[in-house]
This record gives sequence, C-alpha cells and structure tokens, in this order.
Amino acid sequence: MKIQAYLAALFVTVSAFAQNGPTELTIKNLLPPLPVGANSAAVAAPKLDWVERVKTTNERAHKQADQIQLVFDGDSITDGWQGRGREVWAEHYGKLGAFDFGISGDRTEHVLWRLNQGQVEGLNPKLIAVMIGTNNLGRNSNEQIAEGVTAIVKDYQKRCPNAVILLQAIFPRGKMANDPNRARIKAINAIISKLGDGKKVVFIDFGDKFLEPDGSLSPEIMPDFLHPSAKGYEIWANAIQPVIDTYFAAKR
Repeated sequence: MKIQAYLAALFVTVSAFAQNGPTELTIKNLLPPLPVGANSAAVAAPKLDWVERVKTTNERAHKQADQIQLVFDGDSITDGWQGRGREVWAEHYGKLGAFDFGISGDRTEHVLWRLNQGQVEGLNPKLIAVMIGTNNLGRNSNEQIAEGVTAIVKDYQKRCPNAVILLQAIFPRGKMANDPNRARIKAINAIISKLGDGKKVVFIDFGDKFLEPDGSLSPEIMPDFLHPSAKGYEIWANAIQPVIDTYFAAKR
C-alpha cells in the first residue's frame, strides 16, 4: 500500500473511532498496516486514545486563534508546562498569548498527525517552540528520528509561514553521562541542528544546563531523569528567554 493510500485508510479508521468510540477490536487491529519500508517516524499517525484530546485542544485553540502568538509543541516534557511548569509558564508566557499543544507520550509522527488534523488552522503565531523525538528512541534510528523532526519543521513552516521556528534540541535523559541514550540524542541533535538558519529556524541546544559537573542528571532537576521538575522548567524558560525576548520583549 502506498503512503497516500495508507494515510487515507488511516483517516477513515480514526474518524470512525472518534465518532463511535472503541469497539471490540484492539487498536492494533483497527489501524491499517504501515507500508513496507516506510519510516514510521516521518509518516503522520494518531494514537487513538488521544484523538478526543486532540479534537478538544484544537477547538480551544481555534476559539482564541487571534490571540495566540507563541506556540509550544512536543511530548510529555512540553505537556508538563501545564503541570510542574505551570507557575513558570504563567510568569514567563502568561502575557504573551502562549498556547501549549504538547501531549504526553507523543512521537514525531503524532505531531505530524495533529498538524494534519488542523491543529494550527487559522493561527498566525510569531514563534513556534518545538522539542520532540525522545519517545521515538525505542523504535526508530537516529536518522529516522531526525527525518521526523525535519518533517515537523517543514510542516509548520508550510502552515504558519510568518512564524519563526524555535527548534530545541532533545533534552538529555538517563541519570549518568554514559547512558546509551545520551550518545544517540547527541547524534540526533547534531543532525537537526543543520535545520537552523538563524532566521526562520532558530536552533538552540541548552541540554548542558540541566547537567551536573560530572554529566549526571540530578533528581532535583529531573526527578525521573527525563521530565523536568519545577526548577527544571525554570532552567528551560531562562535558557530560551533571549529568543523569546527577540519577539516579545515589550510584553513581559
């Protein structure tokens, strides 16, 4: 099955699921198979258990479309701005017309799916902060993950041509510096850093700000060595503040 045919079948399946809810079939049986040889990280795909959340979030965003100037998108780390990072969010972005589309557990393909579902339709933000890819580590190669991130940047550029993309490097994870994921993340970040042109795509890597002198992650900054604490979100906000100030200096 070709990619376009696959996506068409996927759309029909998920639309029916969203309207009718779960059936006796498993999610695995509901979804059409991915075409042979296709890179799962670069093909739009939904998670059926969050279809309703995507719909609700999109509706909420569209009601305030003319107010949204700053978009954040990603996985649970970005979603956490509404949890552990709530107070930091309010302090740094509360007056900037900011909106958080991040969803826990999302991989690159899920962000692509959300964009295909009209996530930013009618929006005209100044800045879009993206950080995604850590959840792909268990199923995709470094090159595939980088391709997925690239697809997201290009999709956002197509849908929001007036916006600047603030592409953030994937955060370090794992307690110790020799955690196998550290080297992979570094390699992926090296690839996606090439997307930055300093104008329409600003790439920033501040992962070292979370680390101890020996390269380890402190539970004070990332309790599970993946998701930031409130202090971790403050580090994050301060790291990207110079970029934010470039576009919103007078409003903070």
